[in-house]
Amino acid sequence: MSKKVMFVDDSKTIREMLDFTLKGAGYETLQGEDGVDALQVLGDNKMDVIITDLNMPNMDGITLIKKLREHPVHRSTPILVLTTESQTEKKMEGKQAGATGWIVKPFTPDKLLATIDRVII
Repeated sequence: MSKKVMFVDDSKTIREMLDFTLKGAGYETLQGEDGVDALQVLGDNKMDVIITDLNMPNMDGITLIKKLREHPVHRSTPILVLTTESQTEKKMEGKQAGATGWIVKPFTPDKLLATIDRVII
């Protein structure tokens, strides 16, 4: 059975790169354009990993992580932050919200897949 990954990014190009990379590695994917869209698309669907950008319209990544951690289905799902932000303060804010890991853009497909493999339960 395929592992399921949801990714959330307001950049269509990034979503296309993630979709291509993840499907090529055998993952099933769901995607959202921002936090609000992600919560609607995701609903109660159980994911193996959720990947989110930080800076998005309507609902940013930190708020999305907090909302996911409040939901019983997503409380223990690994959440990776994929962003251009690399400041320690931002990383700490993500960790406090419930993020599992942090990947700085631009990313390489190999690094992304290796990180996903490390966090999948």
